[in-house]
Amino acid sequence: MTDRVTIYCMNNTWQQIIGHNWAVQLLANAIAHQRIGHAYLITGPEQIGKTTLARTFAQALNCEADAPANRPCGTCRACTLIANDKHPDVRLMQPEVSGRGKLTLKIEQIRQLQQDLSLATYEGRYKVAILRRFDAATEGAANAFLKTLEEPPARVILLLTALEADTLLPTIISRCRTIALRPLSTDLIMQSLTTRWHVPTEDAHLLAHLADGRLGWAVQAATNPELLHTRRQQLDLLAEVVAGNRITRFALADKLAKKPEILPDVLRTWLSWWRDLTLLAYGMAQNGRIPTITNIDQQDNLLSLARLWPRTAIHTSLKQTEQAIWQLARNANTRLVIENLLLTYPQKESV
Repeated sequence: MTDRVTIYCMNNTWQQIIGHNWAVQLLANAIAHQRIGHAYLITGPEQIGKTTLARTFAQALNCEADAPANRPCGTCRACTLIANDKHPDVRLMQPEVSGRGKLTLKIEQIRQLQQDLSLATYEGRYKVAILRRFDAATEGAANAFLKTLEEPPARVILLLTALEADTLLPTIISRCRTIALRPLSTDLIMQSLTTRWHVPTEDAHLLAHLADGRLGWAVQAATNPELLHTRRQQLDLLAEVVAGNRITRFALADKLAKKPEILPDVLRTWLSWWRDLTLLAYGMAQNGRIPTITNIDQQDNLLSLARLWPRTAIHTSLKQTEQAIWQLARNANTRLVIENLLLTYPQKESV
């Protein structure tokens, strides 16, 4: 049966999921053996394929193909509607974005979903709810959803996604089957970009490294040049910070504090840069070799700074950037967080 399911997975819409074969196999086997859980928690970094996996599972559950081995076919009415988030029995719920760029899944959204799930299916075998970034749920929303997890309506499948399971209530985790997706290898992402999306080799090489294991990001960046342009602006801003004195940094902190909606993305880019710099500083100190980094187009500059700045200052900057992201996610004072962060960074001219 396992071999048969494996062939089945490779001959239809399941094949759009790259690098998570074990997760595909698990879900396909659940359908083949009629051991489908009522709730699944899919975890992993952003743009790694969590929603794609959930949506494809929803297609397999409701596909209209006659032979179970051909589900999901990807072409029937059910598969097509689900792919476009328009199926009446498959609901995709996403957290709302606040003015500060923070994601929030509210209790009102959960209550509306519960009302929808209480109704019979319109045309599918199952009602499926895909709740993206459930780690953004408020405490009230999470507690309200517990009732649905504990007493799910008949023929209802709940698919939650989150960055990490540990950020959810233990009572939520215990009632779900957890599928922890892992970052993909750089080689696999590069191969996928060149063969499936026909990205030129040189571009695919850069994107595969910058993706940091996230195929979804690499594909989006390959089709939307604005992503790389924005990244370049963010790194230019960081260069302005480390080259500036205290007055310059206070001015930049004031500028950034007035745009809280962009800060999470800016700081994640900076975090990747500081992580690479830390790897270079400590890696070369240990064995003299240049370790593999994410921002390969920044390697010469990073190598120069790894030799210039004390390793302790580099590591402190990395940890402080992580701390700033954590603080802003918890509604700390934006201006104070950014000022403290920028004043922590070493100056490019310092030794």
